[in-house]
Amino acid sequence: MDKVDLKSHLLPVVEIQNRNSSMDQVFRWKRSMRMKLFYSRRNFKRILLGTLFIILAIFFFVFIIVPVIFRYSYGLQRSLLFLNFVNNGTDLKTPWKQGLIGSRNLYIDVDEGVKLGVWHILPSSKLPGLVVDSGILNRGTTDELYNKYLGEGQPIFIYHHGNAGNRASKHRLELYKVLQKNNYHVVAFDYRSYGDSSAVDPDEAGVVSDAKAVYKWARALAPNSNIFLWGHSLGTGVASHSIHDLEAEGNKVTGLILEAPFTNLQEEIRDYPMSRIFKPLPWFDFFFVDPTYENGLRFQSDVYLLNVTAPIMILHAEDDKVVPVHQGMNLYQRVKLARGENGTLIKFVKFGKSQGYGHDHISRDKGLSNTISEFVAEAKGLNKKLD
Repeated sequence: MDKVDLKSHLLPVVEIQNRNSSMDQVFRWKRSMRMKLFYSRRNFKRILLGTLFIILAIFFFVFIIVPVIFRYSYGLQRSLLFLNFVNNGTDLKTPWKQGLIGSRNLYIDVDEGVKLGVWHILPSSKLPGLVVDSGILNRGTTDELYNKYLGEGQPIFIYHHGNAGNRASKHRLELYKVLQKNNYHVVAFDYRSYGDSSAVDPDEAGVVSDAKAVYKWARALAPNSNIFLWGHSLGTGVASHSIHDLEAEGNKVTGLILEAPFTNLQEEIRDYPMSRIFKPLPWFDFFFVDPTYENGLRFQSDVYLLNVTAPIMILHAEDDKVVPVHQGMNLYQRVKLARGENGTLIKFVKFGKSQGYGHDHISRDKGLSNTISEFVAEAKGLNKKLD
């Protein structure tokens, strides 16, 4: 009987088993890959849907919720306009420590019981009579001598600052020094809720009332002096409204200087850098522009100045990103048109981009002192003719 070669018989079986095992592994691998691909696709869809949901939620919040909150929150509108919560922490009782030689701090009461913090900085010609030591004077009391000096005939500039900070902000200090060197009195004050003035919520009527109170204080001490108003940024809206009311009440203002002015608040909102992301929305005016107007936050310089008779000079930098230069030019053109060819003096002085003054630093211009002096001389000359 022949021997059976079991090895030769079993080998095909083993090969078949191995082949089946390999195929099974391939099948399991393919199934594993399909499952991974399936779960990967599911995860991708989840991530995609999650990302889309987050984007839609952000869009809904930024472009729907924020506009609604702004429209129906007068407090938010007021806070973002005035930025009176932004403070620099300076000791406002000691202006001489800010490098303002010949300066004093005082407080003025407004009719409705509001108290305003004020700095009075003497013109350069009065400095030799002072002892420059912590603001102490060498004769008389501070108030007596300063009040006497205020009425001796040098021009008086009442400075209306913009939003944020207070009368001690750095760029404002730079301007005070320019005006002082030109031999002018400088009266710088903080509106209600700013600096150390009374913590009363501001609105347009309130800050204009503050400005008028400061003018009347200065006029009472200097009945025959030339008083000029200087406004910067938001302060241009305050000064324009204020001079309109003062002239209507029979008060005389020799001239008005507007630094980086806007035509009116509604047009400025449309041009403001932060508005750019909202401006393409069809509901932009309804949610951002209209409510400020409806709530009395208007600062319509292009309306108030049409009836003002005092000489006006507008200063604006081409690289101003906060209030674009075309705002100042539009204001100039509207007032000039209203005054006519033979109307009262109005000037527009533009500072080039290369000078880099932006919104806050026109005071650094080397020719500014002469520009101001020329305007003051012209305005005083016109004032004498009217007398």
